[in-house]
Parts: sequence; structure tokens; C-alpha cells
Amino acid sequence: MFNSRSIRMSTQSEKADLLKKLHHSGKMLVLPNIWDAAGAVMLEKLGYAAVATASAAVSRAHGYEDSEHIPFDFLLTIVSQIVKSVDVPVTVDMEAGYASDRETLKSNIRRLIAAGVAGINIEDTDVRSRELVPVAEQVEKLKLIARVAERENTRLFVNARTDVFLVKTDFSEDQKLALSIERARAYVDAGADSVYPIFATEETTIKTLAGALKVPVNILAKAGVPDLDVLQRLGVARVSFGPNVHRATLLTMESVLRDLRDFQSHRPVTGLLG
Repeated sequence: MFNSRSIRMSTQSEKADLLKKLHHSGKMLVLPNIWDAAGAVMLEKLGYAAVATASAAVSRAHGYEDSEHIPFDFLLTIVSQIVKSVDVPVTVDMEAGYASDRETLKSNIRRLIAAGVAGINIEDTDVRSRELVPVAEQVEKLKLIARVAERENTRLFVNARTDVFLVKTDFSEDQKLALSIERARAYVDAGADSVYPIFATEETTIKTLAGALKVPVNILAKAGVPDLDVLQRLGVARVSFGPNVHRATLLTMESVLRDLRDFQSHRPVTGLLG
């Protein structure tokens, strides 16, 4: 595994460049999304090459629901602490941008760059209606993000998420695949560095996506998705876990606390500590 301790990146741009190289290394980038600085430090200690947040995990860990209910200022505080806690690149899930207008979006991107963030996820679903936004609208958003980074004289790795497989439609698998590719190609033309067709699960679908797009493809690890070694063979460049590490952590914690309650012993906790 990549030895994260061997790098000491001093600038945001250098970290963004490294994040891009990791997507093109030929070895799949595995990102078990975290929600706080402790998780980021653990990933770096274990040798993970980069750190990614998950919006749902960050929000729920701090008392908010997903879909941009957490105030952006508070999110930025959490993200800033994560960035300061590690030397590896940090990429942030910023949902649809936490902005209802262009000026707010530009401000949010500038503030993330200033905090040292190397990359972002940006999705093409309206967080309120849960419907896909028009392609042209999303393309303009991606172009705006690219212009902000350019004017800040820096780089920002943009992972463009498309939610065709996530939103409820009557489309067949083939129709979803075709629409995902169409949207993804438009996003790449607008400056996206990678594409994230979230909830794509079928092996043949994933293989087609990886072969049809000229940028790295990110797949979400979830039940029903091929395992990591298979994803690597299919040509997937990046696999992330969304809120699933947070959910698994809470389920483990619940199991420990149930045992603590039911067996009247501190060993369910202290036994884990050696």
C-alpha cells in the first residue's frame, strides 16, 4: 500500500496534483470515507494515500441530516481540522455546492481551496427535489468551479458525480447506462477530472462505464457491487464508501453497547483495548 508518511506536501496545489496522479497510477485508489480528524489520522497511519469525507457521515455525526442541512461554515470548520490533521490530500464531498447562486458557490470553492482541500465531489441532483438537474446547468457549475480555481492560481481535483442510477426513474439498466455516459462526457468536457456514477452496481455496467470514459471512474462500494479486486480488473480507478464506513462503525458500537448492557461486564469495551 502507498506509504503516506513518505510525503510532506506543503501546498494545496501539490496535494491536488498528487491526488490526480493517484487516480492515474494504475492501482485503484481506495477511499473509506471519514467524518472527522480522528478518522483521517487513522487512515493516514494505516497507509492510505488520500482522505475523503462523506457528506451524510459528516452531517449525521454532528447532528444534521444529509442534503446540505449542515451549515457550510460548520462544515468548513470540520474540513479545515481534517486537512490540518494529515499530510495526505483531502477530497471533500460538497453535495451540490451548498449554494443557491453563483456568487455563493464561488465563495464556497475559494474557501475550500484556502483551507487546503485538494479535491471535491459535486453531484448533479437538486438536493431539495432529489431530481437530476439539467445537463447544461451542471456543466456551467463545473466550468465556474474550474474558473475559480484558475483565478486562485491553483488546482482542484473535481470528481463529478452523476446520479442517474440513484434517482427513481422507469429507465432500464441500458437507458441509465447511456444517460450516465452522456452526462459524464459533458462533465469531462466542462473540466471534471473524474466521474462518479453513484449506485452503478452491475459488473457489465461498470466495465462499460470504465471503458467508455476517458477519465478515471469512481464506484461506490455497497452491497451488490463486485469486490475490490474485481473492480480493479474492470478498470475502476477509484472506489469510495460514502456513508457506509460510518454506518458500519455505528453498528459495531451498538453491538458493543448491547453487550455492555446485557452482560454487566466492562469487557466488551476494555477487552478491545488490550
